[in-house]
Amino acid sequence: MTKARSRREDRPEIILDAAEALLRRSGSRTLTIDAVAAEAGLSKGGVLHHYASKDALVTALAARKVQRMIDGIAAQAQAQPQGPAALPLALIAHAREVYAEECGFPDSLLIASAENAAAVAGFQAFLAERLAQMRGLEARPGAGSALVFAILGLMLSRSLGFHQLEGADLDRLFHALEAQARALPEA
Repeated sequence: MTKARSRREDRPEIILDAAEALLRRSGSRTLTIDAVAAEAGLSKGGVLHHYASKDALVTALAARKVQRMIDGIAAQAQAQPQGPAALPLALIAHAREVYAEECGFPDSLLIASAENAAAVAGFQAFLAERLAQMRGLEARPGAGSALVFAILGLMLSRSLGFHQLEGADLDRLFHALEAQARALPEA
C-alpha cells in the first residue's frame, strides 16, 4: 500500500484529530470546516468529502468520544472483581484516567451528543446492558445503579464546568464513591 493511499484512508481520523485539537485549543466558536481543513493540512473539499457539514463533523467527534469512553470503561471493568461493584469501580477508574489527561467532553461535543441520538446510542446500549447485569447481582436493588448515576453526574458536571474540583478534592470524592461501590452487597 502506498503512502498516499494510506493517508487517504486515514483522512477521516486525521480530520477528527484536527477538529478535536481546535476544540481543545480554541473552543467551539472557532470550529469551522475551513479551520479544520487548515489544521489537518487538507482542502475544504477534502474535509467536506468525509463530513458534509460542521454538524456531521461534530456528530462524528461525539460518536468517537463516546466509543472511546465505552472502550475505556470496558477495559477498566476487566480489572475489577465480578459483582455489583464492577461497573461503578470501572467508571471511577476510567474517570480518574480521563481527568488526568483532559476535562472530559468539551461542551460542544456534549451538546452534539445530546442533540443527536445516533451519537449516544452506543453508550446508551452499553450502559443499559451493564445496568441490567448489575441488577442481577445486587442484594439491594437500585443501590448500584444510583451509584453509577452519581459517578456519571460527577463526570458530566465537571465537563459542563459546574464545578472545578481538582486534585485532592476530586480524589476524596472518588475515594468515597469507591468505598460505596465496594460496600455493595452481592445477591
